[in-house]
Amino acid sequence: MKKILLLLANGFEAVEASVFTDVLGWNKWEGDRSTEVITVGLHPQLQCTWNFQVAPEKQLDEIKLDEFDALAIPGGFEEAGFYQDAFSESFQKVIQHFDLHKKPIASIRTIKTIRCSSG
Repeated sequence: MKKILLLLANGFEAVEASVFTDVLGWNKWEGDRSTEVITVGLHPQLQCTWNFQVAPEKQLDEIKLDEFDALAIPGGFEEAGFYQDAFSESFQKVIQHFDLHKKPIASIRTIKTIRCSSG
């Protein structure tokens, strides 16, 4: 089974995260059952846009990046604090790890937000 790390930042758009959880979640239950999504954040409680609260399954310091096969990142809004997490050193290190190991990285509307400097 392929494990996908869904990296969540404060200020992320819940609807953008749901694209990953919905498609890959259905694959786990109704498809070929080849994927598992693990939600990971920098904090035990995250504030999404529009005041929606989310508790990720794990915090970043509780996981080993090598155990994951792909990275997914939903976008977010500056006004909701997205850049504070997305530009943090620990968030950037996750992206750089997946880039360095040539593992798939999927994002929604985060291209201008996140810089990858591993190559």
